[in-house]
Amino acid sequence: MKIKLADVVGELNRFAPPAYQEDYDNSGLIVGDPAMEVSGILLSTDTTEAVVHEAIGKGANLIVSHHPLIFQGLKKITGRNYVERTVLLAIRNGIALYAGHTNFDSIYGGVNHQIAEKLGLTKTSILVPKTGALKKLVTFVPQSHADVVRMAIFNAGAGSIGAYDQCSYNVSGRGSFRGGEQTHPFTGSPGKLHFEEEIRIETIFPDLYREQIIQALLEAHPYEEAAYDIYPLENSYPKIGMGLTGYLEKPVNEETFLKDLKKTFAAGCIRHTPLLGKPVRKVAVCGGSGSMLLPDAIRLKADIFISADFKYHQFFNADGRIVIADIGHYESEQFTKEIFYKILTGKFPKFAVHFSEINTNPIKYF
Repeated sequence: MKIKLADVVGELNRFAPPAYQEDYDNSGLIVGDPAMEVSGILLSTDTTEAVVHEAIGKGANLIVSHHPLIFQGLKKITGRNYVERTVLLAIRNGIALYAGHTNFDSIYGGVNHQIAEKLGLTKTSILVPKTGALKKLVTFVPQSHADVVRMAIFNAGAGSIGAYDQCSYNVSGRGSFRGGEQTHPFTGSPGKLHFEEEIRIETIFPDLYREQIIQALLEAHPYEEAAYDIYPLENSYPKIGMGLTGYLEKPVNEETFLKDLKKTFAAGCIRHTPLLGKPVRKVAVCGGSGSMLLPDAIRLKADIFISADFKYHQFFNADGRIVIADIGHYESEQFTKEIFYKILTGKFPKFAVHFSEINTNPIKYF
């Protein structure tokens, strides 16, 4: 079974579009020719020289990692540091590098849902849904073609609100137009003002799908010049965003929860704020550096917030309202490899996909 690098990248990007990564990030294909044939894939949290050597030993020429090896532009690649040495080693051995980072953090079913699954959380929802990702489409269609156009834009990705799809608002009215002498209007005659009974269709859509939705609209619309408007929305998008909240099936005391948390994530230690002496039921999580989401976890009345990379003074911000549990950056994101595995083996079931056996965590505990 021959698989091109572009096929693998396309499948990963479909699950977690790079458009959903943070501005500072560098997710996606980092090294490699999209046209190259993939012989095997190695999954890792980080890409290091040791991981590249492991890929070579396993006959894999693609490494899919959570953290991007390259965050900022490289002006020189001379082997001065581990990033440059790893890039050189990968290129010399024909190893492609792909990273699924904050786009996998923010997507529903991504990093934070994997953490929630390990904790057994139910009734999960995004902690801070993304704003500015939704748009409203308004178009005007003759009554005879309203159903056709409506279904075309629904099939292209418009009209979903929560667990509902094919959502739209429709108003009847009269549209007017006058075509030039060279036009071929669907109704009316060139050069004459015409009034047509039309349906105004309004629907919501993720901006990511804008091009395909507009293309579907234009192909289905009977007019030579289809009128449509796109409006920006301040609505939050509940399927995309940072962090997650969920509930334990049964409340547990704080000490028991922390012991189970340490064991589940094989954490060398858990740094936490003073315990509050009350059961843990509602849990907030954010893989990686999530300290900026603490106010949101407090606002949503979570009992405990699990994340990493809290600084000394940030622990004070819990202020007796929540327990902060810092389990470590690597520890919180180590299971991201399992997401990659599900995606790739689901699409390419007979292809060699390996988990890295190297613990790339640069932090050790004595």
